[in-house]
Amino acid sequence: MIVDLFAGPRGWSEGLRLLALTDIGLEWDTAACRTAHAAGHPTIQTDVAAYPTAPFAGRAKGLIASPPCQAWSRAGKRGGLADQPLVHQAVHDLAHGRDTRAALLSQCRDKRSLLAAEPMRWLYDLRPEWMCLEEVPDVLPLFQQIAAVLRSWGYSVWVGVLNAADYGVPQTRRRAILIASGVRPVTAPTPTHSEHGAAGLFGDDLPRWITMAEALGWGYTDRPAPTVTGGGTETGGSEPFGNATRRAMRAAMANRKHWAWRKPAPTVSGTVGHVGGKQTEGHLNLSPEEGARLQTFRQGYPFHGNKGQVSRQIGNAVPSRFAAHIVSAATGIPVRQAETASAA
Repeated sequence: MIVDLFAGPRGWSEGLRLLALTDIGLEWDTAACRTAHAAGHPTIQTDVAAYPTAPFAGRAKGLIASPPCQAWSRAGKRGGLADQPLVHQAVHDLAHGRDTRAALLSQCRDKRSLLAAEPMRWLYDLRPEWMCLEEVPDVLPLFQQIAAVLRSWGYSVWVGVLNAADYGVPQTRRRAILIASGVRPVTAPTPTHSEHGAAGLFGDDLPRWITMAEALGWGYTDRPAPTVTGGGTETGGSEPFGNATRRAMRAAMANRKHWAWRKPAPTVSGTVGHVGGKQTEGHLNLSPEEGARLQTFRQGYPFHGNKGQVSRQIGNAVPSRFAAHIVSAATGIPVRQAETASAA
């Protein structure tokens, strides 16, 4: 059994399909759970922090988690930044079998902050054969703390920041990653692509990054899209993907001088509904289907919810092709080349 904490719409699970693996996800958001069920992924709708680990004891071979990162978020009022020491304390205590979450939670400015420590509770109780964690780069110090604990338990661990574009994802999405195994040495997954095209470890040439225009069927461009981020609220809110300004998209497809044809977009925003920014010459609005494609979900993935909920699910997900290569590094199972080639 592979357990997927904070599973969302199941970007990790779609990556596992490329390794002929399946998982069971724990997720509290109703729309994301409906998406997961429609896509055929077993899901328990629950609060991960309240769910007992006992049902999985002795049965969990792998553990995956992309925990919330309010204590490291640079968005909004940033109230959770002061909670970072409390999160580190929670990890330390849980790693020594002491559950002090209730006391620490009473001191948190953002009640979601301690969710970032949840993987350690599950790791301590389940001791899975392997594990993979993913979050924004600012969470790297927390992952390094967890890595030190895992090494003391005898696991081989790699922790660092990876760029999804190096693994066939048409985004320059950088994420903190932790990969660990109790049965085999681990290291970072071997890149399959490079920014300019380069020789691989064995003299083979790596293809250039897959670009946004290539992924969306425009033709040749020089750079991939940037990070696709989540946004919106449970009831709708801001949408990172919309159809309101399709003229801009059509113009970019026809005009090779548009920024999208010659350099990476700086962001695929989850709060303002466009690809682009002040430093670019124009914006590109994306449909949810286009956003999902940049996240390497399979075509026709059955997202459920209103536009804001779907947009948030897409933006917050782990790109499935990226997930496949991360889990491959943890398990030694090769990614199915035929499927990755067709996905590209």
